[in-house]
Amino acid sequence: MTKLTRLSIFCLLPATLLTTACGGSDDDRTEGATAVRNANRNDASREPALARLEFPRVKGGSSIVIIHANNDQHGINFSTEWDSDIKAQRWSCYQMYSTNSGGNNSRVVDGYLFDEDLPQHAVNYVTNAAGENYDPFWSSGYDHGHICPNADRKYSREANRQTFFLTNMQPQVNNLNAGIWQSMENQVRAWTPTTARDTLYVAKGGTIDAPENIIEYISNREKSTTPQQGFIPVPRYFFMALLRTTATGYKALAFWVEHRNENHKTDPLGNYVISIRELEHRTGIDFFCNLPDNIEEEVETMSADNIKWLWNL
Repeated sequence: MTKLTRLSIFCLLPATLLTTACGGSDDDRTEGATAVRNANRNDASREPALARLEFPRVKGGSSIVIIHANNDQHGINFSTEWDSDIKAQRWSCYQMYSTNSGGNNSRVVDGYLFDEDLPQHAVNYVTNAAGENYDPFWSSGYDHGHICPNADRKYSREANRQTFFLTNMQPQVNNLNAGIWQSMENQVRAWTPTTARDTLYVAKGGTIDAPENIIEYISNREKSTTPQQGFIPVPRYFFMALLRTTATGYKALAFWVEHRNENHKTDPLGNYVISIRELEHRTGIDFFCNLPDNIEEEVETMSADNIKWLWNL
């Protein structure tokens, strides 16, 4: 871990908060929304970052929240909820705004990185029979699908490097990764606000919590229909949850796409729009839980047709 990196690992078990190499500002652009009490907000008493608007409600149990940050004006880079039993990430979340978009640092590493900031006892990644870390994606037929894309984090070399951690990856067939998923990511970048203090809050991931939402389990060339030691799940569905704040208020949108080996890159993105409330129903994840209840109810229950009109899709 470089000396410029600040990482918090928050174990959602009865455990401790580990913080290393703390330093730098933390541009927490929550606009004061979390000052209003609500019924389902995250408990941020031990880690204030959990109150940020991009955060879904953390699951607890065997989950660990990894907060990657840098000693720069932007503070937190992105955060990930990692399930230490399933050996997979549930989501990555982050903020996009005018001063952290753009830059020239893209694909700054050749390959994919073990998350050196996760202590081995807290599950670094997966281990083989010899107890050694290894990358189960290789030769599996699946791409290393970034959840927080490296193209969303080009403003600094270290921020971009962190997106290549295996804890920020999910297995994706190339037709999805380079197809409709990429089109969605391009659109999200196009929605990055250009006005100071306007912010786009992003949470993305793949379904790993229910057996019917998992296609198979992989370990390099090996595949299994049931969980196995050293295997990782392949999500059947992928999702994005977006919240946009401006001076005039809030709006939200969700994308939902089935993980199929078909090229749908040119599909209208409106075909994949659902409400945040419907996404919560399908995933079991409570998105944007730190919003005041009245705002959360308003933005999450809008119909898909109204959402598409509001977002010009």
